Amino acid sequence: MNTNLPTTVRAAGGTNAAAVLADYYELVKPSIVWLILMSTAMGSYLAADGALPAAQTLHALFATALLAAGTGALNQWWERDVDARMRRTATRPLPAGRVPSRSALVYASGLTVAGLAYLFVGVNVLSFWLGVCTVVSYNLVYTPLKTRTWWSTTLGAFPGAVPPLMGWAALRGSLGIEAWVLFGVLFLWQFPHFYAIAWMYREDYARAGIRMLPVVEPSGRSTYRQIIASSTLLVPLSMAPAWLGMAASWYVVPAFLLGCAYLAAGVRLAKSGTAGDARDLLRASVLYLPLLYLFLLVAKP
Repeated sequence: MNTNLPTTVRAAGGTNAAAVLADYYELVKPSIVWLILMSTAMGSYLAADGALPAAQTLHALFATALLAAGTGALNQWWERDVDARMRRTATRPLPAGRVPSRSALVYASGLTVAGLAYLFVGVNVLSFWLGVCTVVSYNLVYTPLKTRTWWSTTLGAFPGAVPPLMGWAALRGSLGIEAWVLFGVLFLWQFPHFYAIAWMYREDYARAGIRMLPVVEPSGRSTYRQIIASSTLLVPLSMAPAWLGMAASWYVVPAFLLGCAYLAAGVRLAKSGTAGDARDLLRASVLYLPLLYLFLLVAKP
């Protein structure tokens, strides 16, 4: 190998390689992967009887990370033409032409299959089937329906709430009411979060032909009702871990206060309809979930 290449050529090659890696990393939607892993880890932590089994938990997290990365990349591959019509997504690797479509599909499929295989071999059968249901419902139901009906948001919330079930199933091999409470919390949390984004970017969604609720009904009345209803239901459901023995009794206080703050941000948006209040609701959603998980972490008996 010739190591006497000019420094500028070697630097350019290194920069190009780094850019390619960055594009493939962006394809997996890393911020969503981290959220999924956080929820999966919380499910495992609360399912553990005593100390958290490190090896078993790491197997579950690694398999879930592969599956989440593959699912996110498949979603970007599927929506590459739609993303090209939206200002906020037009610079993503696929619509911008930085990653070939066929390469992205192979990459995404490989990650997805690897994640499912790892769940089956390294975790357990229940986790594997939860993974299969997630891939099918997210990529074959939710994603194609986004351009057809606003109900896609509700349908997409089901696979979006599966991560704590994955973590729980990895340790218990079964799903009890406690696991379904965690599922319900994550399910309801998604509606204010995603409708805040949809309200801020409703013109972009309309341009791309995505039938989000703020696009279908520009007045926002139904969007506001969805936000307020889901955040209202979230308040008592988020307190349920204390009643089920998953958390100490004092946990109900921070859970109640966090839920009320989340609801208040939604009410402010419903009253004003401004992009600024939608952005505040989005910030509240980003803070709510890790704070709730933190209190669950500390309050576990």
